Amino acid sequence: MGINKNHEFEDLDGVKCAIVEKNAKPARVEFLKKLLELNNYTVVIVKSPPPKATVPVDPNAPPPVLPETYTVGVTDVTFNMINAVFGRLLRAADGHIVTLDYWQQKDTVTRDDVPYYEHK
Repeated sequence: MGINKNHEFEDLDGVKCAIVEKNAKPARVEFLKKLLELNNYTVVIVKSPPPKATVPVDPNAPPPVLPETYTVGVTDVTFNMINAVFGRLLRAADGHIVTLDYWQQKDTVTRDDVPYYEHK
């Protein structure tokens, strides 16, 4: 357990890791893995435990299909996503600094020349 919710760490596959993201879908996992490995982090990915299921009202109804999600971590326990993005410590494949919109996959290109407070 970390100091606060922004800096969590736990054992993933027997390796102490800083948690980058929990309950990530496969496409998000692939994005994070490529980005973090490009920045020389060792990435550990494990399947997230399924959420607690609620009992359906109708006993004849099929159980809901739960999405497959993963927990992404890095072996560098000092890694903190907030510090990495806002401290401008990560680089994208094109060499530009990773912005919050790029990290959240809201934008496909990094616009590091425009400060975050000027984005509309």
